[in-house]
Order: sequence, then C-alpha cells, then structure tokens
Amino acid sequence: MSGGKSAAEVFDALAERYEEAFGRIPAQQEALDWLTARLPRGARVLDVGSGTGRPTAETLAAAGHSVTGIDVSAAMVALARERVPQARFEQADVRTYTPGEAFDAVCAFFPLLMMEQQEVAASLERVASWVAPGGHLLVATVPGDIRDLAIEWMDHQVTVSSLSAQEYVQRIEAAGLELLHRHTRLFRPEGGLADPEEHLFCYARRP
Repeated sequence: MSGGKSAAEVFDALAERYEEAFGRIPAQQEALDWLTARLPRGARVLDVGSGTGRPTAETLAAAGHSVTGIDVSAAMVALARERVPQARFEQADVRTYTPGEAFDAVCAFFPLLMMEQQEVAASLERVASWVAPGGHLLVATVPGDIRDLAIEWMDHQVTVSSLSAQEYVQRIEAAGLELLHRHTRLFRPEGGLADPEEHLFCYARRP
C-alpha cells in the first residue's frame, strides 16, 4: 500500500470505536437474516474481516452455526474472542489465509478496501473459492473504480482501493457463483464518527 497506515494498524487503534460507528448497519443485518433463513443448522461459516465479532459472527453463532472469524487486527481478534466466545477467531490476512476446508457460507463485509486494487480483485476471487457447492457468499464494500486513494477515515490517514459494482458482479460470476441479489444503499455511521458511505451488497450461491 502506498502511504497511509496498514489495515492492521488502523483497526488495532480503533478497536471499540469501529463498532460504535459501524456496528449497526441495517443492510448488513438484513443480509444476515437472509442468510440464516437459508442455512442448515450447524453450517460452517467463515466471517472474513470479523472485527469485534458483532454483528456477523454473533448472529450466526446464535443461530447454531459453526463460525470461524479471521481479521488482520490482533486487537479486533481479542475483542471478538471476548464478546463472541461461541465462535472461533484467528488473526489472519485475507490475502494469504488458506482455510483447511470449504464453507457453507462466507461473509465478507467490508474487508477488501485498505489494499491495492489488484489485491482487492485477487482477494475477492480467493474468498469466492472458499464457498462449498450449494453454499452462499455475502459480500459488502464501498464500490468504485478506486486505486490507491489517500483519505482521512475515523481520524486516520489511510489508502483505499475498490472495484466498481459491475466488476464485483463480474468477478463473483467468473468464480462460478450465481448472483442472487445486489443493491446499493447510503449508510450514515453513528455519531458522525465517519462520513456517509455508499455500500454495495451482493448475495451469491455456488451451484
């Protein structure tokens, strides 16, 4: 990444403040409700960029699923282990993580932003490859053809990249998944801790 702090540094520093601002995203809860209605009890679920464990791992574990969360931030992993003891969390980078199994569902809510654009694309393909046949992929991001954009976010200087909404869809489908639903929605973080963002949500299934 050219300039700015790494994702690990930023989220180690933010810790609980991130949940204050982004812990209650209505469209994310809608996605989790949609997913839990379709998963068999005891499904294996991977939460990529699990943060504090809430709401994703907490919601899915409470529904009786076997949840593994990965996050690049050691501070976030420590919080998640404390707050959602019924799930398993490990410190790992989505760009290099290699799971030992495929999952009935993979959730990736906003982990593919603080990296270079080619890493966003490669990571999306990696995440999609971890979905077992018949399994689901839920992805959310801030869309746009963005390459190494330096911004101030939650009082930190960071460098972000992303893909357009259309490229997200194309890459999900190229990975062999069927796109079931997509939408964008404006989100305003709690307490004015960060600027409003446009969020893209994609739901997909591997046949």
